[in-house]
Amino acid sequence: MAVLLQKEREQVASVMRRLYRQGLTTCSGGNVSMRCGEEVLITASGTDKGEIAASGVGIVTLGGEKLTPKLRLSMETEMHLEIYRNRPDAAAGVHAHPATASAFAAMEREINTRLTAETWQVLGRPVVAPYALMGTASLASLVGKASREGSAIIMENHGVVTVGGGLLQAFERMELLEAAAKMTWIIESMGAAPRRLSEEQLHEIEEKYGGGSRNNAPHSFPKKET
Repeated sequence: MAVLLQKEREQVASVMRRLYRQGLTTCSGGNVSMRCGEEVLITASGTDKGEIAASGVGIVTLGGEKLTPKLRLSMETEMHLEIYRNRPDAAAGVHAHPATASAFAAMEREINTRLTAETWQVLGRPVVAPYALMGTASLASLVGKASREGSAIIMENHGVVTVGGGLLQAFERMELLEAAAKMTWIIESMGAAPRRLSEEQLHEIEEKYGGGSRNNAPHSFPKKET
């Protein structure tokens, strides 16, 4: 299985390295996963995220069976599995701790995604997962449930998770979520009232390009039994 998915493991490792290069996570923080049918590829724990190779990406089934027993999988593996169980449309997940978005995750303040057409179209409205201890089943359950309401998830006092139909989409959402957080912070620090896109403008974006509030439509998929 590991040999058969070598190309996909390399893709996961590449996105993890890119997250680190762009300052979206630390050398030991964050994780990336990719769903391939009933198997999920995910970065291993204890790896240098700036140098991780395909050999540092493990494989686990949706039911939690480890297929690469020599690798210690990410402590947030169950969180990624819960996302896929709740969102069968999802094919990739990115969890990171970008500084600005993580600061908002530690405050009761929203990240404004209505400042530009791009952030609204790609992200819609970020949803919040209540705090739970990292690496626990409680956190996995809370994030999994939150993923049914949106693809950009703020984890209280922790970080953020983005979900996509592929690795590039999940990465783009992470990148844009941090950009939206920076824009929100800059505007607030200037003491200015933001000029948000109007409801009419948001509707126009969605009609022409999709996305937007459609990213937040309740995903009424049945949770898969494992």
